[in-house]
Amino acid sequence: MTSEALDQLIKQLARLPGLGPRSARRAALHLLKHRDRQLRPLADALARVAAEVVPCRMCGNLDTTDPCAICADGRRDAGLICVVEEVDDLWAMERGGGFLGRYHVLGGTLSAIDGLGPDELRVPDLLRRVETAEPPVNEIVLALGATVDGQTTAHYLAERLQPLGVQVSRLALGVPLGGQLTYLDDGTIDAALRARRPVS
Repeated sequence: MTSEALDQLIKQLARLPGLGPRSARRAALHLLKHRDRQLRPLADALARVAAEVVPCRMCGNLDTTDPCAICADGRRDAGLICVVEEVDDLWAMERGGGFLGRYHVLGGTLSAIDGLGPDELRVPDLLRRVETAEPPVNEIVLALGATVDGQTTAHYLAERLQPLGVQVSRLALGVPLGGQLTYLDDGTIDAALRARRPVS
């Protein structure tokens, strides 16, 4: 038996990845027990993020500026774009510190089961970006998961990018079959980035 407000909090927490109804109840009780130290700061942080964080129109990253800090950084190689599935993959690549180009977040992978085709992802944006970029894009690094959908997406993108005259490579060494970038350690990501190879 809970109040409507508490019930709503538990339902919202239960929708987060890794939290079920029981974990959400424990989290809600913990937050309420530590109202001043954790609940209020969390509520303030959530409100601020909701008001200030926007997707970058160039790459799809999340930041308080548009374009994001990565796209606006003149020290980055604009001719080198790393394509990732989701923003958390971009953050994983950045933690590794070995990539000095720019990014493109697809928003997922091609999946017939989920009804995700190229137009539901940011594939048209990527192709347009490569066609119109100044300075021109020299290389696209496909940093997609080693899943069936990730491999399918990588092959599709390689076929679409080939006529545009851009070199297409992919992460190789260090990424296990079925692995996701967000779960890899920094050294593995860095080794995989350095060992990338062209898509055949």
